[in-house]
Amino acid sequence: MMKRLILFLGCYFLAGFSNGQKAMLIVEGNTPDLYLLHQVRPKENFYSIGRLYNISAREISVYNHLQFENGLAIGQTIKIPLTTENFSQAEGDESSPSLIPVYHILLPREGLYRVSIKFNKVPMTTIKKWNHLASDNVNAGAQLIIGYLKVNPKESSLGRPVPDSETTASLDVPPANRQPPGAPADTLAVQANTRTVATDPQKNEPAVSPVNTDTDGQRPGSTRITPVGNFGFSGGFFKTLYNDQVAQKPMFTEPGNAGVFKSTSGWQDGRYYCFSNDVPAGTVIKVTYNSTGKSVYAKVLDGIPDIRQNDGLNIVLSNAAAQELGAGEKFDCALTFVR
Repeated sequence: MMKRLILFLGCYFLAGFSNGQKAMLIVEGNTPDLYLLHQVRPKENFYSIGRLYNISAREISVYNHLQFENGLAIGQTIKIPLTTENFSQAEGDESSPSLIPVYHILLPREGLYRVSIKFNKVPMTTIKKWNHLASDNVNAGAQLIIGYLKVNPKESSLGRPVPDSETTASLDVPPANRQPPGAPADTLAVQANTRTVATDPQKNEPAVSPVNTDTDGQRPGSTRITPVGNFGFSGGFFKTLYNDQVAQKPMFTEPGNAGVFKSTSGWQDGRYYCFSNDVPAGTVIKVTYNSTGKSVYAKVLDGIPDIRQNDGLNIVLSNAAAQELGAGEKFDCALTFVR
């Protein structure tokens, strides 16, 4: 009996040590209250856990509403706050051996745009670079890096040295997504329900960033682009991508109710974007205005934002796209897409 007890305890300690060293760090909460969960192991206290996650012992106790003097119990689960002191979402810092990836498990109907908004508006292009994504299409259950825990490798067992070869490989960007040296850095922007999506024309991929706007969605000091008549984009920039998608999968056409969001993208190049709950992010939807029979092709950024003005809508389309259709702020349409 005693031997079995010793064996059990040995396995318990070993499992706890192993999990502490190798377990994936999963983010919890929403902006601005982000945190990790930690289960207290034998011989751990506020101080040792603080060293593990690079945060003060007192801050852990206050964040968890615990009496510092009472200590912690084995098996107790506590929250580890992610702050500017111990959490980084700056692109380029991931090469440091003192940074440990923090992950989010993608939920059903959740796209990169929503992940960006949920976790401090980290740019979508940054999320794609960290996770080696060549497109916006990501399946539910995917493990996405959304930032890095900053630790002191000398004090935290979570830290580990990273060989130069491994660092180089982890930071390599697929050739299709690389920006040519000396390429212009100007961007276009889509204002979507107080969130701004910047689109890099060189990369053809949207990226969320906090851009200040005035009351009608324009950047302060920017030149207003006044749309005049028919743009002549023949449905928009993403028509070719739509044709590629429908050539590979069955097409579905459904009636829809469309709404419009303000944008500064698409007026000059026909890059139209939309929000939809029916298809994954990255899919291109053909939107046909029933009154005129005219169509545009809009790339899905994410699910439709859950706000009152979007109730009953099947799609929310950029106002640049609506302008090419000749439609108002809300209109009936037909939606054609692949699943």
